[in-house]
Amino acid sequence: MKKLIVLFLTTILCIGALCACSGGTKITDTRKNIVCTIFPEYDWTKELIKGKEDEFNLSLLLDNGVDLHNYQPTAEDIIEISTADLLIYVGGESDGWIEDAIKNATDKDIVVVNLLELVGEDLKEEELVEGMRAPRNEAEDDISHEGDAENKENSHGNYEEAPEYDEHVWLSLRNAKKCVQGIESALREVDFEGVDVYTQNANQYIKKLEKLDAEYEKAVSNAKTRTILFGDRFPFRYLADDYGLKYYAAFLGCSAETEASFETITFLSSKMDELGLNCIFVLENSDDRIAKTIINNTKMKEQKIIVIDSLQSVTKKEIESGATYLGIMEDNLLKLKEALD
Repeated sequence: MKKLIVLFLTTILCIGALCACSGGTKITDTRKNIVCTIFPEYDWTKELIKGKEDEFNLSLLLDNGVDLHNYQPTAEDIIEISTADLLIYVGGESDGWIEDAIKNATDKDIVVVNLLELVGEDLKEEELVEGMRAPRNEAEDDISHEGDAENKENSHGNYEEAPEYDEHVWLSLRNAKKCVQGIESALREVDFEGVDVYTQNANQYIKKLEKLDAEYEKAVSNAKTRTILFGDRFPFRYLADDYGLKYYAAFLGCSAETEASFETITFLSSKMDELGLNCIFVLENSDDRIAKTIINNTKMKEQKIIVIDSLQSVTKKEIESGATYLGIMEDNLLKLKEALD
């Protein structure tokens, strides 16, 4: 559906472009355009171009509180991408529509940064852990799509889905370091004259990432428990794996499910009792009905619900109020400590 929207919007924009060429005074803006899809990319880039901000027009597509999985591109988004000098996006299934937008970009020399490619061999597939509700298999509901690149026929004549990767790579500080280095390289390509500035800014920022990474490591090593439980989707797998945390959750990180099964509720409630967990996590902007139901089915029935931020829904207003990637991850550390103590 998102790809069809992009194709439609691109057609409209091409028509508009032809009409615009008929006359009028063109105002030249010599700044280079950088388009980021999600907040972590935006904030990392903002840090890297410090000292040269006036030479760039840095924009964030998802700044209205809608997360990556539910976002629908607008005509304005297609225009921004089509005129970008540098585009930074996640590269997963949720923003696959961007591939079509890139193909129709006005500037065919656009420099593109794909976060999943930067993570490389550390990229993980979605993991279905014990108790978690399995997602519905849409390919089994309808496998009549001939030539569908997402599915392949196996030796038994059945269809197998291509691996679905966990897109939330930014929630690992170690992945963030790789991403910052990749964005720095892209900035060099866009503006070689600023190499020294980008290198210095990247080195300083990476030191901050490494410092916070060490603080997470210390917090987990000193914790009473190393298990966390989510009454929600679980986009924190990269972070959990970095520090050896075990986890249980209602849904996969990229799941579109909103209703937990009786079996899931029962399992998670029993786990809270078994492990003596005093806290349960939910994501920002999430309905805490599932978490409350899980708590109500425990023996204690008084566990605390903690809201942890996956950095998927940071708004323009929050950015203007001073929200930063490091600041949110520091706040998440405090919440993690509370749950593990």
